[in-house]
Amino acid sequence: MNDPRLGLTVTHRRYVPHAHAHYGGSLVDGAYTLGMFGDVATEAAIRMDGDEGLLAGYSAVRFLGPVRAGDVLEATVEVTRVGRRSRELRCTAQVVARAEPERGASAARMLDTPEIVVEATATLVVPAA
Repeated sequence: MNDPRLGLTVTHRRYVPHAHAHYGGSLVDGAYTLGMFGDVATEAAIRMDGDEGLLAGYSAVRFLGPVRAGDVLEATVEVTRVGRRSRELRCTAQVVARAEPERGASAARMLDTPEIVVEATATLVVPAA
């Protein structure tokens, strides 16, 4: 039986503020993106189950590229498995716009091809019905 929740996709976009840059080159730590995944997973849980649920953990996380202050980051989760109380999510984060400080303090551009920077698999748990 096909569960209508399978394939549900939720996406959030967020500007990455300079206050979150902790490292040289205006780099932002990986936890920033994981926090976005938590927010997007919460919306997915509300849509599926009428409850915020709890992001219980990650079975895989791959950091594939940098996230920098001034980026516009897009985080997406897709429901890939639905259990009795757990849901498996495919999480992807990509940079869709990037600051270009070499052109000026506020210069930035939309990327022709978004750059995937983080991929993860997460488990979301919701209360028993």
